[in-house]
Amino acid sequence: QVQLVESGGGLVQPGGSLRLSCAASGSIFSDYIMSWYRQAPGKQRELVASITWVGSTNYVDSVKGRFTISRDNAKNTMSLQMNSLRPEDTAVYYCHARKVKFPFNTHWGQGTQVTVST
Repeated sequence: QVQLVESGGGLVQPGGSLRLSCAASGSIFSDYIMSWYRQAPGKQRELVASITWVGSTNYVDSVKGRFTISRDNAKNTMSLQMNSLRPEDTAVYYCHARKVKFPFNTHWGQGTQVTVST
């Protein structure tokens, strides 16, 4: 069983930066693709960015060039550096792990609030 704990959310002004972190425990970190999702009020949860064990990344178009996902395999952690934040980035951000081997388990963190506002 994998436990995921996010940190780093908060209130920031438009144009500002935040760094989210996710600490994973309880399983073999290399077996998982790690991702960040977000859910804004009244909207569906969406995939923001993902990263494989070897560092291959994928981003939703709206954050390309502004957000950077990374992982430290030695420390079992993942981060999301968010720059040039916009009000539309306001959401609860969730850490997600998907196992790449059978039975392809998925796990979620509890979420951390990011609010971009003046």
